[in-house]
Amino acid sequence: MKKVVIAVDSFKGTMSSIEVCSRIETGFKAILPEIETVKVPIADGGEGTVDTFLTALGGEKIKVTVKDPLFRDVESFYGILPDQKTAVIEMAAASGLPLVEEEKNPRLTSTYGTGELMLDALQRGCNKLIIGIGGSATNDGGIGMAAALGVKFLDQEGNPIALNGEGLGQLRRIDVSEKDPRIDRCQVLVACDVDNPLYGEHGAAYVFAPQKGADQAMVEDLDQNLQNYAAVLQKDLGLSVQEIAGAGAAGGLGAGLVAFTPAQLKPGIEIILDAVSFSAIIADADLIITGEGKIDGQSLRGKVPIGIADRAKNSGVPVIAIVGDVGDGLEAIYQRGISAIFSTNRVAVPFSEARLRANRDLLETSESIARLFKIAGW
Repeated sequence: MKKVVIAVDSFKGTMSSIEVCSRIETGFKAILPEIETVKVPIADGGEGTVDTFLTALGGEKIKVTVKDPLFRDVESFYGILPDQKTAVIEMAAASGLPLVEEEKNPRLTSTYGTGELMLDALQRGCNKLIIGIGGSATNDGGIGMAAALGVKFLDQEGNPIALNGEGLGQLRRIDVSEKDPRIDRCQVLVACDVDNPLYGEHGAAYVFAPQKGADQAMVEDLDQNLQNYAAVLQKDLGLSVQEIAGAGAAGGLGAGLVAFTPAQLKPGIEIILDAVSFSAIIADADLIITGEGKIDGQSLRGKVPIGIADRAKNSGVPVIAIVGDVGDGLEAIYQRGISAIFSTNRVAVPFSEARLRANRDLLETSESIARLFKIAGW
């Protein structure tokens, strides 16, 4: 009996990781009913991170009202694992793009709600925080998050600045004297899905702000503001964040977490694969199916398919990727261990239309791939 491990990220805006894995399983079993399938819902620190941990390890989902990226009340959540001391937080649940939809504006959005989630976990007695920081709507360097924990960000006159990407331009002084001391006694493990620096050509603003609603002029302003932020961090805290891999993740939240908590930034996929004992799961597998909403050169910077391929190299199990869309840079992805890539886009339509048929297209694509394996003698 052939064993197929299905470990796929969410297709952002259409299906969760659990839904994608289940749909692929259904498609394969429709053609190869005798195979054994093992579903491993995966996230890289973005949307679905909490569900991935709770599915793998158990625990409780905690619901709490916090501020959304534009400071409106929103019902959010995080997870507490069975030890009752470990909280799993995905910043997207409080500060993510889906919460602003047509109101995207990285000048104005803030990570304050993410800090509120962290504060709630501290108040419940957690002393280990696993924080996934993918999928943000923000470019505030994490100052919103830090302000929720008591840090003050002040302008030239000593007045509080706006806790957003625009406010960073007025930042002149950071006061940590009233920061909640419990955070410094925590272990903070940050599941970071990219390795970009804080500012510059490959930094938070230039690479990610356009998808959060920024035009070129805004990108340049936001990048300058992040440079100012880095200078004030150096002056007041003696901390240089620019060269830290992942400092630019989530609009600079990576830098903020390093600056104001005892954070360690690690590839989110590595944290999650370790948690679910992925290497043991694939030890006797015949095929691994991975994927994400879009695969391209950016996937090499810590995304799920590459993390899966890296683990599979040691086992010798072939890996294929099923994705919503395919971009440039595939040769390097093949070199990392992905054997084949299949897109679910079956007709040439805009994403607004494609998302409506994504579930059916994923099923039919999975069935077609399974037919190839059947021809090969499975």
